[in-house]
Amino acid sequence: MFKSGSIQSHLTLRDKIFGLDLTLVISMFLIGVISFFAMYSTDGGQFAYHTKSHIVRFVVFFTLFFIVSFVKLNFWYNSAIPIYLVILFLLVLVKYFGLTSSGSQRWLGLYFINLQPSELMKVGLILFLAKYYHRISSGDVNRVRYLVQPLIALLIPVILVITQPDLGTSFLIAFGGMVVVWLAGVQMKFFTYLGALFLFSAPIAISFLKPYQKSRILTFLDPSRDPLGAGYQITQSKIAIGSGGLFGKGFLNGSQSYLDYLPEKHTDFIFTLFSEEFGFFGSMLVFSLYILITWRIVNIGHSVRSSFGKLYCYSFATAFFVYVTVNMGMVLGLIPIVGAPLPIMSYGGSSMLAIMLGLGIVMSCKIHKEQPIG
Repeated sequence: MFKSGSIQSHLTLRDKIFGLDLTLVISMFLIGVISFFAMYSTDGGQFAYHTKSHIVRFVVFFTLFFIVSFVKLNFWYNSAIPIYLVILFLLVLVKYFGLTSSGSQRWLGLYFINLQPSELMKVGLILFLAKYYHRISSGDVNRVRYLVQPLIALLIPVILVITQPDLGTSFLIAFGGMVVVWLAGVQMKFFTYLGALFLFSAPIAISFLKPYQKSRILTFLDPSRDPLGAGYQITQSKIAIGSGGLFGKGFLNGSQSYLDYLPEKHTDFIFTLFSEEFGFFGSMLVFSLYILITWRIVNIGHSVRSSFGKLYCYSFATAFFVYVTVNMGMVLGLIPIVGAPLPIMSYGGSSMLAIMLGLGIVMSCKIHKEQPIG
């Protein structure tokens, strides 16, 4: 596939700092600052629990981002399988010892955070598959024997997450894995076979859905069927976004969110609150920052010499952009509510940890782009 470059000499701390992609760092920081104001608004204009917690998490995980960035890329290559297996083990622990909230068992109670391993698997699976295909020649990629291991590696965490149940996160994990497989050069016919299998099994899968999951799908098709029940959240979300107009109602002046018409606005629906207060142009500013981050990740993928780094960056860029579009599409009523947080902006430690870890490995690819892998 891609050839490794020349051996990179040991880098000093100064070399690593100057090797950072400043555009990417500044874009991440700006989204973080915007999220502080958005979270402050969700707390009713008070420096309360969610705001304090979100700021602390951002500072801690943004620092982690730099630490991960300075670690040699070869370390992430060698650690890809152990990282995947540890996260997989955590998913198994969730099944038996996980915390339950709103009918879902997704978290492990740790001293400093309620960890959601499924969020980490979004990065772990991409890392694992990038290493797998780095070691395989382009001529072997489409042989059946080399398709079995990545398929198993993808299906096991997806099935574990579905049983929590968490269809939205399982879809995002599967999508990230499939992107790596596609970029590695697997022929489209295999995706066609998999798609046909999915369609044939869909009626069986629907029979296992929880009542609230079926309700979300029906509400997406017709939000007016239960405007005060299952359709309430998405109806209020669209009202809030629409009422923001071009320039918004102003900071702390959003009626739908500020008067608590919109539940859970600090998590998956943080973009709704921001859109109501800052309007279309404010929303486009945030979306542009996400586009800029995605572009910089792709650009880093172009510059790195190893196939491992290229596969990881291209795959993570695609997955990152999908995380953003799924969340925004969800709050706009374009897709069913699936419980997908908006990267960096949404309240949630596990999501931010996973995103900062993923972006840190991207930056490691940038700083150590000449390092040979394997």
